[in-house]
Amino acid sequence: MRSITQQGTGGFDLEQAHTRPPQTPAEANSRWQCFAHKPMVLDALKNEQYQLCCYSELRADEEGLGYHIEHIENKSQNPQRTFDYRNLAASALHSHDLSLLNRGEAFGGHAAGKQQACDMGRFVSCHQPDCARYFAYLSDGRVIPRLGLSSIERDHAQYTIELLNLNSPYLLTLRQQWWNELDDLYSEHITKGWALADLAAIDLVPTGQKLSRFFSLTRQFFGQVAENVLHLHAPELV
Repeated sequence: MRSITQQGTGGFDLEQAHTRPPQTPAEANSRWQCFAHKPMVLDALKNEQYQLCCYSELRADEEGLGYHIEHIENKSQNPQRTFDYRNLAASALHSHDLSLLNRGEAFGGHAAGKQQACDMGRFVSCHQPDCARYFAYLSDGRVIPRLGLSSIERDHAQYTIELLNLNSPYLLTLRQQWWNELDDLYSEHITKGWALADLAAIDLVPTGQKLSRFFSLTRQFFGQVAENVLHLHAPELV
């Protein structure tokens, strides 16, 4: 999970709606359904996130999938934050995409756990500046709590992974394929004496305000090479 730095406000209409926030879950749902400016807000969120899903870092557009506006703190739990831009993010999967996935494969904002009441005290949010340090990625596609966390931090990481179904079979397959692709390219560059920094930069440096999928996995894979590349070419992502 990559930390998202929000810089905008979501536009005039969202700001205006937030000046009179909903007071009940029913009002929140009704007003959100009627809010006609969601496409503009979603575009703003995706641009801030370099087109990556806020939770999985999937490039949904490259997989033929859509995005939806995710309420980090659910509308049912805190209706007053329904139109609060600081509570919004772009998550992979439009509701229309759910029929394309097998049972148990939905993830992120559409995961079964995220549809229920969430313990926000344990939830690791993509808006936390240090959220990336909670997670590590394995060659078999799994995401797990990173080594070195305290027992409380490990609980928060595991809770978030399970709540968002970040080890959905769908994501596992894609992450394993991505790891294998990086591994093959890494081996080729080592064998031929090519620069690893150039290889890492392809997927770590934004192009046209877009990043390659699974940024955090790629950053972990390349280790110090990745850190050097980011400090040199994309310090805003460090």
